Amino acid sequence: MAADHTQAPVLQALAEYRGKGRLSFTPPGHKQARGADPAVREVLGDAVFLGDVLASGGLDDRLKRGRVLERAQELMADAVHADHTFFSTCGSSLSVKAAMLAVAGPHEKLLVGRDAHKSVVSGLILSGIEPVWVEPRWDAERHLAHPPSAAEYEAAFAAHPDARGALITSPTPYGTCADLRAVAEVCHRRSVPLIVDEAWGAHLPFHPDLPSWAMDAGADICVTSIHKMGSGLEQGSVFHLQGDLVPPELLGMRADLLSTTSPSVLIYAGLDGWRRQMALRGEELLGATLELAAGVRAAVEQIDGMHVNDRSDFCGPRLADDFDPLPVVIDITGLGITGFQASDWLREHRGIDAHLTDHRRIGAQITYGDDEETTGELLAALKDLAGAAADLGPAPRVAVPSPDELRTEQVRLPRDAFFGPTENVPVSRAAGRIAAEMITPYPPGIPAVLPGELLTRPVVEYLRTGLAAGMYLPDPSDPELNTIRVLAEGA
Repeated sequence: MAADHTQAPVLQALAEYRGKGRLSFTPPGHKQARGADPAVREVLGDAVFLGDVLASGGLDDRLKRGRVLERAQELMADAVHADHTFFSTCGSSLSVKAAMLAVAGPHEKLLVGRDAHKSVVSGLILSGIEPVWVEPRWDAERHLAHPPSAAEYEAAFAAHPDARGALITSPTPYGTCADLRAVAEVCHRRSVPLIVDEAWGAHLPFHPDLPSWAMDAGADICVTSIHKMGSGLEQGSVFHLQGDLVPPELLGMRADLLSTTSPSVLIYAGLDGWRRQMALRGEELLGATLELAAGVRAAVEQIDGMHVNDRSDFCGPRLADDFDPLPVVIDITGLGITGFQASDWLREHRGIDAHLTDHRRIGAQITYGDDEETTGELLAALKDLAGAAADLGPAPRVAVPSPDELRTEQVRLPRDAFFGPTENVPVSRAAGRIAAEMITPYPPGIPAVLPGELLTRPVVEYLRTGLAAGMYLPDPSDPELNTIRVLAEGA
């Protein structure tokens, strides 16, 4: 029997809750906005509070006999061709950890692409999993990492046949994609699962001109952020499961270890509504978005000093396998300024917030929430930036290492280094010491330094010059990076 995607169980249960005028003597304490601060109500609006109810004992009864959440998850799974779907209100940072814990445990090996997000590294620290790092395909000319190839995972499994599975990130925040089908085949020849961190790929299942998505490519677990390229609320994430290599009850148990017991019904409603929107109109909406993005790309390419990275830049031998055109990644090297300067100028002078920002690029994420008006404002602002660039330069020097220099040796497990005895050393004496913290340029959030890695002078210099140039480093214990937390000598 075909699923009825006109239904939205969470949204419908929320409407029923309001319609019946239920009187709650449970959390949340604002009691349907009545107790909220008037100034907060004025800014947020009462609709936020009216949708903020208990999931169990509110949206559904205390025994969940309405199966509200379960029905919403079943519809989501059907929409994307998965066997099972789990909702998360704690973002994909939680979802990817749950997936990792369902595949490997303390001191067991997991193959992981070294271009993984910091949430994956957090999962390694919490779990005690031993990472076997799989090298990305480094573009030395553009100073960019693309997902590892299937051949690289094959070689890693050959060297570590006891690995319990593999994890790959695709698409990257830059829109580059792996050949997931080939990577899944490498895993399945060994009867081990593939986890795909597809946080940037929520939209992929819903248009044929977009890259193949993880479930259709044969992955076992896929994690995706509905709030990134979809229209869910921040922190709205789902993880999908198919096949028999990971039992669904095991994945549910692992997720329960990390999940909140007070999930946000507002976020659930956003996930549920987005699924309905995509199931009914996804191809139409994304088709128009692809046309819009193509126009933006062509227009930016005409601005002096700017180049839009496209398939010919990102795909090819020893580069990425596929490409999503909706993250419009703009190389501004020709303007003589950094992406940090460009992003700050756009926000301060034109009220435009760029997403991805690095030493030579800015990113403008185009979704079906955009139209000719919003992209017109973006293009006008970029033209103004090109005109103002001469007054912003010269670009501060960022000492970007070569690919060989950028990679540091893992000499301790991330967990052991993070929780071991530590000390803070002056950055000038950090080279040669074992890092005990993450240091992550953000966005996109791929750590340059991991706990347990041996610090080197080129990497330290990259971070120091990057910070001085405007790079954002959210996680080191010393935000100024005058010191770095390292494993104590002799530990």
